[in-house]
Amino acid sequence: MQAKNLIVIIADTFRADHLGCYGNQGIKTPYLDQLAAEGVVFLNCYADGLPTIPARRVFFTGKSIIPMEVHGGWTPLRDGNATLAEILGKHGFTTAFIADTYHYFKPKMNFHRGFASWQWIRGQEFDAWQSGPREKFDPKKHMPEHLWNEKYDQQMRQYMMNTQDREGEEDYFCAQTFRAAMQWLERNIRNQPFLLWIDTFDPHEPWDAPERFQKMYYDRYPCERFLFGYGVRHQDIRPEDLPAIRGLYAAEVSFVDLWVGRFLEKVRELGLLNDTVVVFSSDHGTHLGEEGCVQKTPGLLNSCVARLPLIVRHPDPSFAGKRVEALVSAVDFAPTFLALLGVEEHPQMEGDNFWKLATGEADSLHERVFIQFRNFAAVRDSRWHYFQHTKGQNRGKGPCLYDLENDPGERVNVGEEHPEVVAKMRGYLKERLNMSLP
Repeated sequence: MQAKNLIVIIADTFRADHLGCYGNQGIKTPYLDQLAAEGVVFLNCYADGLPTIPARRVFFTGKSIIPMEVHGGWTPLRDGNATLAEILGKHGFTTAFIADTYHYFKPKMNFHRGFASWQWIRGQEFDAWQSGPREKFDPKKHMPEHLWNEKYDQQMRQYMMNTQDREGEEDYFCAQTFRAAMQWLERNIRNQPFLLWIDTFDPHEPWDAPERFQKMYYDRYPCERFLFGYGVRHQDIRPEDLPAIRGLYAAEVSFVDLWVGRFLEKVRELGLLNDTVVVFSSDHGTHLGEEGCVQKTPGLLNSCVARLPLIVRHPDPSFAGKRVEALVSAVDFAPTFLALLGVEEHPQMEGDNFWKLATGEADSLHERVFIQFRNFAAVRDSRWHYFQHTKGQNRGKGPCLYDLENDPGERVNVGEEHPEVVAKMRGYLKERLNMSLP
């Protein structure tokens, strides 16, 4: 069955292991779990380049940005790279882009290029949207005293100004994004075939879901509307802070799940599911106290950060409930989406069609995958996961080797016990990065 339309939903900083369909028993994600039951779950999908903007360059172009020293990291979408939207536009697709991920729209980033329409929901994180009244807000009231610092205060004050007009759950940025996407579908129901790309910044920091979601996971927050986000110094975080921080993040996950569910109900109501591929994924995960790390940390480049949820619902019901173990890379997204829509053109794209794993046409695509996050890089195969600092500086947790067969949670560094494996994995990294490694 040939799909007619494509809807891609990217939720920033969404850990795969916080979904029920990936084995989590404690966090409520009923709507994404239902999408998974109706679709295919790819269990070992990994980022190529991190974080936000590098990841999205890969999504849109199907080109790896490794090594970043050559291809650049946090840089605009370059004119020479054909994008998914541009290619589909040439083939008669109506293309739309709806996002509250503000980094897309910073000067000269150019990520809206090729879309027939695009909409930016303003105000996420530290987007310089509202400029006052600054004196009205006091971030100190919304964080434990030991977490406060001047930078944190400044950034949270911006966020509080951005959210000052919020009255109910529908006013949250994530909700606004999905409501805008629902409206777009209603107004463009006759403009098929289409690509609708939705990008919500949640569950990225600041973790500030509605109170009823926060209370699902923790009941002893240190202050009213505890705001946690960038600006906190890692050394200021205490072990007793972690339960509240994890509760805030879990609440964000469940809130995103609710709005994905409401959006998918609109897709169903409009009768689009029989013609549309629906994809859910993320750019990366985050740390929630693993080895002392909170928030995404290049220096601990493990699966908490590098693994992506990837759920694909196809109109053909025969795919429902499939689970794929083979390795998939973010660089495979764009060529796969084109293939699912019957578009053969994918100039310069370096990824492969991961849907062949679902159809049984292929047992595997990659013997190993590579990930880079600033000056840390990782290589992973079916047995081992290895990462290190690429310039030899004594920073972060690397070099680290994990035995995935005996330690799937990546908790024990076994590099000293397996020097021959370390040497082999370093060799793969050296070749892929095309640089000498310490």
